[in-house]
Amino acid sequence: MTEHVTWLTEFVNHRFGRFALALLSGLHIKPTNPELPIPEHVIMAMVVLLVGTVLALVLRSRLSVEKPGAMQQVAELLLTNPMGFGIKDLLEENVHHGAAKFIPFVGSISIFVLLSNLMGAFPGSFLKAPTGNVSVPLACAILTLIFFNWQGIRHHGIGRYLLTFAGSPKDFGAWILAILLFPVEVVSTSARLLSLTVRLWANMFASDLIYLIFLGLLAGGASFGWSKSVVLGVILGIFPAMIPVLFIGLHLFVSVVQAYVFTVLPSVYLGLAISEEH
Repeated sequence: MTEHVTWLTEFVNHRFGRFALALLSGLHIKPTNPELPIPEHVIMAMVVLLVGTVLALVLRSRLSVEKPGAMQQVAELLLTNPMGFGIKDLLEENVHHGAAKFIPFVGSISIFVLLSNLMGAFPGSFLKAPTGNVSVPLACAILTLIFFNWQGIRHHGIGRYLLTFAGSPKDFGAWILAILLFPVEVVSTSARLLSLTVRLWANMFASDLIYLIFLGLLAGGASFGWSKSVVLGVILGIFPAMIPVLFIGLHLFVSVVQAYVFTVLPSVYLGLAISEEH
């Protein structure tokens, strides 16, 4: 089955595909599709990085204490808001000491996920959500796993941090229990990689799949109606015409929720990693 690709993907591969092939050949990597050596999700992820960088630069040039613009107000709401689900709010709730120093990393991951999800909100456009490909959520999850474990090692030291996986035993009985607890905690922590990846990817993939299924079913009904009469075709054609509008609303909701989840979970993991009682 041939996968449909956007014209942007075709354009980028037409311009830079030969350079990508040369690089992959030098690394002894064989691309899955030699005609499109730069995968679509890679191109879309680069678009997200470009858009995010431009927005950050524009926002920085317009920062004002006296007269904050709409863009600055939206950015401030993403950081902290009265409902308490901003990036800074979630970090302060879960990381009780020094939460501010984690804002750059957690905020970058959160904004990247949000912008990536929103790219797929408009069906038929030249953009697709890179988070619909499992490798992008996996990359975000790997970075998160490395970051919170590194912060745990920096805070406790490698020896003490490893002991937190065993319940930080203090006496003989606790050490006996630690033998059983340590492998369970290691597996549990490693499973966060799978949890973060599947949660984000499955929801974005399902959002697109549901749209295609409903549109296909209702479009088939409209075609049947047109074959019978114009009136019936118009009546049944209303439903597939409404599907894109409903899908956009659903996709926006899912996009925001998944970005929130990818903010709160890294915040929780950081809080657990640097807490005294793991």
